[in-house]
Amino acid sequence: MNLDQYLPVLLFILVGVAVGVVPQLLGRLLGPNKPDSEKNSPYECGFEAFEDARMKFDVRYYLVAILFILFDLEIAFLFPWAVALKEIGAVGFWSMMIFLGILVVGFIYEWKKGALDWE
Repeated sequence: MNLDQYLPVLLFILVGVAVGVVPQLLGRLLGPNKPDSEKNSPYECGFEAFEDARMKFDVRYYLVAILFILFDLEIAFLFPWAVALKEIGAVGFWSMMIFLGILVVGFIYEWKKGALDWE
């Protein structure tokens, strides 16, 4: 067994680790470090936390998030379809139109049911 065959794999791993670690180290070593009360304050939501971090979220939050992921992933199917449209012909075109029609019907149903409303 010749170990020279594994050299490209080892180089690929080393370059991948270096690309991930070196910028972090450079930022830590060369970046300014002047913490103050404003920088250390909570900033994600724009206001101070007033409840327990383990509080329950409204179900609508998760519903909207799942619907976003669902429609986002469905749109991802359009890119390979558009690239291969000439090769797949009319059958591929109408298959995608049926697929998009089902998506539109689902979207209208969700809209009418109020799943996308945020109070």
